[in-house]
Amino acid sequence: MSKPSFCEDGAADAPADGSTEALICSAFAYTDQTNAGLDVFYLLFAAAMVFFMQAGFAMLCAGSVRQKNVKNIMLKNILDACGGALGFWSVGYAFAYGGQDDTKKGFIGNQDFFLAGMTDGADLIGWFFQFAFAATAATIVAGTVAERCKFEAYLCYSLMLTGFVYPVIVHSIWSTSGFLSAFNGDPAFGCGMHDFAGSGVVHMTGGITALIAAKILGPRIGRFYDADGNELPEPHDFPPHSVALQVLGTFILWVGWYGFNPGSTLGISPAGYSDVCALAAVTTTIAAASGSVSAMFTDMFMHRRQTGETAYDITMCMNGALSGLVGITAGCSVVAPWGAFVIGIIAGWAYIFWSNLLVKLKIDDAVDAIPVHFGNGIWGCIAVGLFAEPSRVETAYGDHGHYGVLYGGDGKLLLVQICGILWIIGWVSAIMTPYFHLLNMLGLFRVDALDEEVGLDISHHKGAAYDLSGPTDDAKEAFELSTSQRKVEVPEPA
Repeated sequence: MSKPSFCEDGAADAPADGSTEALICSAFAYTDQTNAGLDVFYLLFAAAMVFFMQAGFAMLCAGSVRQKNVKNIMLKNILDACGGALGFWSVGYAFAYGGQDDTKKGFIGNQDFFLAGMTDGADLIGWFFQFAFAATAATIVAGTVAERCKFEAYLCYSLMLTGFVYPVIVHSIWSTSGFLSAFNGDPAFGCGMHDFAGSGVVHMTGGITALIAAKILGPRIGRFYDADGNELPEPHDFPPHSVALQVLGTFILWVGWYGFNPGSTLGISPAGYSDVCALAAVTTTIAAASGSVSAMFTDMFMHRRQTGETAYDITMCMNGALSGLVGITAGCSVVAPWGAFVIGIIAGWAYIFWSNLLVKLKIDDAVDAIPVHFGNGIWGCIAVGLFAEPSRVETAYGDHGHYGVLYGGDGKLLLVQICGILWIIGWVSAIMTPYFHLLNMLGLFRVDALDEEVGLDISHHKGAAYDLSGPTDDAKEAFELSTSQRKVEVPEPA
């Protein structure tokens, strides 16, 4: 039932106090307040789950690096949250959403710096949700450049990414004033880019930044070249120091994605939002599962063909699941469950392709974040142009008449998705490439070779992450002596 016209603010025929119409208006006002509170709580819950993904990234990265660099990567993950919060509070949110107007198109926001004047609960919780996304984009880079990136450089590019580079991408695609936004009054190609939860906005942005950083920073010592700079016959793999932490991190990220994707409805009370939320949860689950199975078994068959032996790689299983999650993020609200299955299968293959390509190009990604986030961010955006179902597009974005080509679409949705991909790659590359080169020229980017060999925990963070010293030999001897003196001789029975 819709609200009567006489209950609208400023209505000329506003009812008199105590009348039946006034009671009706009071009931509608109470319902509006309840729905507003429900939406705030819903977004608080979703944002907390997205923020909890920081713990997942921390565990995954810590498990993937060598023992001598655990402290360093954990500290960087903590400061991602801190830097992301300060950068997005001060200028990032203003650049992303400030002064948005669906009747205009702009390049960057220009209001709400330091959240000045924002007092409404819906606005404040919106900032919290968007901050969690910004921190995620920055964290993607941390794993890629692990074990050889200076701490100062990490702080610099993390602030640059969350405070300026990422917000411009957000403004262009998610703000109502964005030139690629589906929410603008005059969207590009009649539909705008459909990136529901950020395959492009979040994951591609973080992934392409990681790719640029890894290329300029160079590989870890001993990965592709020896200490003298001579190329190794075969790339050397550095085994993770804790597979248990890797698996824990993967599961935490998977759980957090249920805040990432379904939570991107930004509310739950309006009609149809619950349907979109439920669909997003289902498609997210199916794509993750199919991506994991696809990557692991494809790698198994490839390994069997090369060696004649059967082996199941847990790294492929974990990163395949994450690849499926990234791949479905853009289209989780507009594809059917069968479409999510296919998207996940292809995401697993895309991960393998990009991972092997990086090795061929001698680009060292310590945690394979580039294949997961950049490679499958691209695939996720393209998948929308292929698999977007008309009825689901109408529910999530309105009836604009453009949908996936597999459903007979006119191709405009696919075209705008490709334009969005090119825009993200172009913008991030134009800003971050000279930025990383500048850090490198100033000697702020890479640690010294000796520091890298010793490990960043000892050289930069006052000691190793784990105390594996154990008791001293003198303590062991004293214990053995004490034990022998306490022994009681038991006489044998007569």
